[in-house]
Amino acid sequence: MAHHSIKATNNTVHLGGFSQLLEPVLIVDSGDTVDVETYTGYYIYDKAPKEFLTPEFIDICQNLPAERKIAEGPHLLTGPIYVRGAEPGDVLEVKLEAIKPRLPIGFNAIRTGWGALPQQFHQPALRFIPLDLENNVAEFPINSGIKIPLKPFFGILGVATPETQRSSIPPGCYGGNIDNRELQAGSRVFLPIFVPGALFSIGDGHSAQGDGEVSVTAIETSMNGTIQLKLRKDLQLTAPMAETCTDIITMGFGQTLDIALDRALKNMIDFLVNLTGISPEDAYVLCSLAVNFRITQVVNTPQKGVHGMLPKSILSREISL
Repeated sequence: MAHHSIKATNNTVHLGGFSQLLEPVLIVDSGDTVDVETYTGYYIYDKAPKEFLTPEFIDICQNLPAERKIAEGPHLLTGPIYVRGAEPGDVLEVKLEAIKPRLPIGFNAIRTGWGALPQQFHQPALRFIPLDLENNVAEFPINSGIKIPLKPFFGILGVATPETQRSSIPPGCYGGNIDNRELQAGSRVFLPIFVPGALFSIGDGHSAQGDGEVSVTAIETSMNGTIQLKLRKDLQLTAPMAETCTDIITMGFGQTLDIALDRALKNMIDFLVNLTGISPEDAYVLCSLAVNFRITQVVNTPQKGVHGMLPKSILSREISL
């Protein structure tokens, strides 16, 4: 297994979405690890304080080549990474070994027409929020005494699909803008693969977020991370899954929360049936008794997200995906 590094530059990031036509910025073997740099805030860099800016980020914002602007999404993504041997129908395991803000500041933006309450909060607003990286907290509102623990994660973990362009805004079976705050360092994400090489991209760093991400954004943060990419030909998935040190997580996406819940629940039932051999009806009841279904996000139009969390502690044997 080899170790690689990707610096965020005009040649290694892309804007707004996923595309199978993008040339990979790195080719790896299954099991390799990669240090990745990511930036956020492409469309607001000209309003940002100096602490938010680096020369490399300014160069990206001013000189990103047209061929690396994929779709209408606002996200800068690092990648894609090509995994040798990956074929449609396989699963890509992404182990999140380390995640750390690369700058002591992030931002939050309210956008007109977006969010859980677009009629009430319709005026655009942009806030830059300092990060106390020494104490691992952010105070918001500033001077309020309210301290938010920093729990950094990558909002976007996704692979390319057969389409020539796909917006980075909605999540789906390919992953993408999942915005699941459970996916912190130490967790693993499992993504169905749709094109040769998987073409994995990462970005949309968040230093802190509540379930729902109701105002459209979290504390959006340029983020560094270390990931391991592993090809799993022993798994078959139709939707992303994840595993933390305490839980197995199934995911569901849909245009309503009802649809998203339905899909997350059915994915959990299928997992339990396959894992334990219990009947679908018993799995359904077990979900009611012990699985926690949570709102992932409600703002990544047109897809809302729900995730189900199965505590591994209730199982009779130690499991790992």
